[in-house]
Amino acid sequence: MLGSWLMKGKGVVRFSVSTNPNLLEDFDQAIRRLGYDRSKAIQAAMRNYLGELKLSEGVGLVAGALVVLYNHGTVGLEGKLTDIQHEFQHLITSTLHVHLTEDVCLEIIAVRGQVKETRELAQKIMVQRGVMQLKLALVHP
Repeated sequence: MLGSWLMKGKGVVRFSVSTNPNLLEDFDQAIRRLGYDRSKAIQAAMRNYLGELKLSEGVGLVAGALVVLYNHGTVGLEGKLTDIQHEFQHLITSTLHVHLTEDVCLEIIAVRGQVKETRELAQKIMVQRGVMQLKLALVHP
């Protein structure tokens, strides 16, 4: 059963949801650990769901980060990474370079732009010889 009504003057909508009691118990335990109340947790879950849906559809404006782990010693890799970042400079808002070992570097590339272009940037970086791992974390602003 799903019903809703607008609370006048509050700018919120109250609604009810039917669910399995075990699922609700697990949910309540999880949100208590996070310090959320049900309303805050459900709002966060709804935003995450809608954001993931938009990402899966490949449309919309996103912000986020590419976290890239690569071998610093791979000949020509740093030049290629720089060239790719220049090609996508309209998406890139900032970068952070961290030396993890003598051979391994971590680069965090902050991005803001269209989903499709952001994924294209990630793909171009990931396929480079010497790139060990890439994680893409995106949110809808």
